[in-house]
Amino acid sequence: MKNAPKVLVLGVGNLVMGDDGVGIRVVQQLQREFLFPKSVEIVDGGTLGLDLLPVLEGRSHLIMVDAVETGKEPGTCVRLSGEELPIALETKVSPHQMGLKDLLSVARLMGQAPGKMVLIGVQPGSIEMGTELTHEVSLQVETMKGAVLKELSAFGVQCRPVSRSFSECRD
Repeated sequence: MKNAPKVLVLGVGNLVMGDDGVGIRVVQQLQREFLFPKSVEIVDGGTLGLDLLPVLEGRSHLIMVDAVETGKEPGTCVRLSGEELPIALETKVSPHQMGLKDLLSVARLMGQAPGKMVLIGVQPGSIEMGTELTHEVSLQVETMKGAVLKELSAFGVQCRPVSRSFSECRD
């Protein structure tokens, strides 16, 4: 459709720092399990920070998926939007979050910031070196995937599970 929102689903984090890799794991599962319309791009942003600026260009909607420091119990999921985002990124869980905050600031300055931005996050239990998620955070991966799909649906985007052998999704 011509008026379909241009959506970027951006998973960020570091896969070798425990729960910090949860955003990457969520987007990787979404890529494997669902078919998305052409107006939606699912990106593993890793720890790239400002290098992701070109990926934001032309996007009307941004859904970020990441571990986020909320001060709550490990495994607590949050949905943040609007003015809550800069505040949430003030307390960094890992070095990439300063890059994410800088990315959003530079995108705003250059007029490339998506009009609608949402962060689907989870309070990490551990960001120590290691490739495994803590039990509390691993239990939330499905919840976070569901939250991303719910956001997409709210944007008017429909997608289909890969297992149903549909050839494409509709906007």
